[in-house]
Amino acid sequence: MLAIFLAVLAGLLIGSFLNVCIYRLPRDLSVVSPARSFCPECEKTIAWYDNIPVVSYLVLGGRCRACKARIPVRYLLVELATGAAFGLCVAALGLSLPAIKYSIYSAIMIALIASDLEERILPDEFTLGGTLVGFAFSPFVSLEHYFAAMFIPFAWGERWQSFGESLFAALVGSGSIWLVGFLYEKLRHREGLGLGDVKMIAMIGAFVGLRLSLATLILASVAGSVLGLTYIKLTHKDAATYELPFGSFLGATAMVVALWGNVISVAKAH
Repeated sequence: MLAIFLAVLAGLLIGSFLNVCIYRLPRDLSVVSPARSFCPECEKTIAWYDNIPVVSYLVLGGRCRACKARIPVRYLLVELATGAAFGLCVAALGLSLPAIKYSIYSAIMIALIASDLEERILPDEFTLGGTLVGFAFSPFVSLEHYFAAMFIPFAWGERWQSFGESLFAALVGSGSIWLVGFLYEKLRHREGLGLGDVKMIAMIGAFVGLRLSLATLILASVAGSVLGLTYIKLTHKDAATYELPFGSFLGATAMVVALWGNVISVAKAH
């Protein structure tokens, strides 16, 4: 229980930092300077006791102490979601390298979901940086061998097999979605998919392999179509011009697929 509590606490702290990234990265601001958070409305530095994850938001009633401006509920939700994801990973996998891997994966997804919903931007720091992190984990947290095994000799060993699957999934997954977007743009003469989504699929593939990344892409496309069209219909928006935050659907689906397939299912097996 102590390990789970510490994991949740770490998740809350990481979630607080993610909120800084979600606000600053799309605006090309440094995430390290200024070191202390500030209110976007009055630009006053936030005191440490007003920057405690979850607690400060609730104590302040979701408002800045200085100017009383409303603090977006996203700050609270990101912290809670990250804490819950870290706690789930450690509860299911123990204090292990796989738990660390899927905790980091969840944190990246939560940040991308929030960033895409707010700004329609998927920062390279999370997509491209996350892809490199996925590659780095692959030799040590083995991925299932479906496709890369056909090209990498078995004699090379488990680590090269897993790394090959990670690399193969990143290239094939992102390449296939880029091709769909390219063909759509040629046929419809307008952009149908941003490069941020392509990079995000590469990152997902690097972490979970081709099978789960393709399952994520299919489920996200279905969810995006159904929920997106429903939202457009209910809000009377123009379907031809409304920019659907597809990255948010990708992120949510990627978390569900990975946590169910590689975290919860492992816990059930034991």
